[in-house]
Amino acid sequence: SRLRRIGMMLSSCHSHCHLPLVDVKGFDPCDVSVTVRDGRVTVSAEHKEEHNTVLGKTCNYRKFMKEFSLPPGVDDDEVTYSV
Repeated sequence: SRLRRIGMMLSSCHSHCHLPLVDVKGFDPCDVSVTVRDGRVTVSAEHKEEHNTVLGKTCNYRKFMKEFSLPPGVDDDEVTYSV
């Protein structure tokens, strides 16, 4: 399954050339933030939707965060990513 493949990729991140794939499905690219600091990569996403209905106001809020360590020897400044 797709989730199993993603989990396998995350678990096998030992190569200096490849970093894990993080699934941020359901978030717009502008909702996603990636930071690289002190040998750690943090991927976070946050989305808030508000709707006015006849009965009142509803709010849907989603937040996601995944953090992992870079392989040994990888410099923070060498990391590239895309959404």
